[in-house]
Amino acid sequence: MTDLDDPLQIGSTSYESRLIVGTARYPNYQVMLDSLRTSGAELVTLSIRRLDVEASKASGIIDVVSGEWDLLPNTAGCYTAKDAVLTANLAREALETDLIKLEVIGDDDTLLPDPEELLKAARQLVEDDFVVMAYSNDDPVLCQKLEDAGCAAVMPAGSPIGSGMGIQNPYNLEIILDKLEVPVFVDAGIGTPSDATQAMEMGCDGILLNSAIARAQKPAVMADAFRKSVEAGRQAYLAGRIPQRHHADASSPSEGKIGT
Repeated sequence: MTDLDDPLQIGSTSYESRLIVGTARYPNYQVMLDSLRTSGAELVTLSIRRLDVEASKASGIIDVVSGEWDLLPNTAGCYTAKDAVLTANLAREALETDLIKLEVIGDDDTLLPDPEELLKAARQLVEDDFVVMAYSNDDPVLCQKLEDAGCAAVMPAGSPIGSGMGIQNPYNLEIILDKLEVPVFVDAGIGTPSDATQAMEMGCDGILLNSAIARAQKPAVMADAFRKSVEAGRQAYLAGRIPQRHHADASSPSEGKIGT
């Protein structure tokens, strides 16, 4: 580790990697495993509503990834706070973890959250001692309310899930980063490693993505690119970039130059 490296703290657990990777949409389990390993991720997310928690060791994704990675179950597919809380409790029972990625979707076209139901679910899960990482709209007011509710991390969308459109509203993201003290992740919309680097250079604490790797022509190669881009973006943020200027600023000193 260099002196610019710093651990990511989620609840009581720290991670060296700031990249969280999903487990869906890969062609097969071997491609998924190769990609997860190449990404350097230590935390992987999976949808409880789409899993058979009783599946055999030969076919269950839980058994494929357990032990090698920490699991971040999510409530994808939930449209109400009631469903999300129920799903989170099923995840806690099945996986023996208090960590949950909270999703409460309000619109089928954009897959953006329902703010009212999201906040309701977040408050209930925090009261039930879950470590809540909340997928949110890129709304500074909503993100602040999620932090105030006790969420361990807030995860605003860069753009709609799976769109690959990158960060569409960097201004809002800057406000969120300025206001919040808990870790902030960009979750959804990341399409290329440069999108991830942009978010990390802005000061985001991490990136969560799935489709950008799983749907790539060479997923494991893309996973390696994202690992490097997240690390580079974080180091650039910690190093401190030069100010932006409208005019040139010569890098070579003018003192002592030869006259004509």
